[in-house]
Amino acid sequence: MSEGRKIRVRYRLTGWVQGVGLRYTAKYAARSLGLTGFVENEDDGSVTLEVQGQREDIEALFQALDRNHWIRIEGISRREMPPDPDETGFFVRGY
Repeated sequence: MSEGRKIRVRYRLTGWVQGVGLRYTAKYAARSLGLTGFVENEDDGSVTLEVQGQREDIEALFQALDRNHWIRIEGISRREMPPDPDETGFFVRGY
């Protein structure tokens, strides 16, 4: 976990992203990196990943997702958001 300015980004991931372990890979990687936020499957087959922390740690989260050979992210949209200073933890939503 790095020190510096926290950012918060909401990603919409498309491709082969549901049913391949993406949410749990994200959860364990995010927690190990000290990131907060959530990951959730959407009805349209995409995944929402909202994550808060240092930019380098968020990049490391995506590297962890890339190491899972079942996950194939084909499209990413991103929107920066204001950080939530009260947020703690990283969770999977919508079991």
